[in-house]
Amino acid sequence: MAGGGFCRLPNGTVVVALALNRPPEGAGGPGGPVRVLVHAANRARALTRLRNLGLRAVYLRGNAQPPTPDEITAVLHHPDGLLWRTAPQTGQELWHPIRALLGPAGYAGPARPAA
Repeated sequence: MAGGGFCRLPNGTVVVALALNRPPEGAGGPGGPVRVLVHAANRARALTRLRNLGLRAVYLRGNAQPPTPDEITAVLHHPDGLLWRTAPQTGQELWHPIRALLGPAGYAGPARPAA
């Protein structure tokens, strides 16, 4: 279960923020938690976007850690609407596109056997 929260924007869309463990094949190898931001039409679609990338065990229970105004601004100005950075934030780390977390294949799901 991931800690996180959401914020409904005036136009009806939502920004969901989740604290997740870094996928094993992500940038930098296995490691500590990351904060992931997703912009979508609603909470269900935000979680579906992450599940479609292979992050299957992603659930949002409650609103204990909603996105900050700076996080909302960051995800709204990114073309993909999916960002991450290490959590807790160390220094002045910038937000990274989700592709940098999931590796070169862009998918965190199970590896397919070579044919």
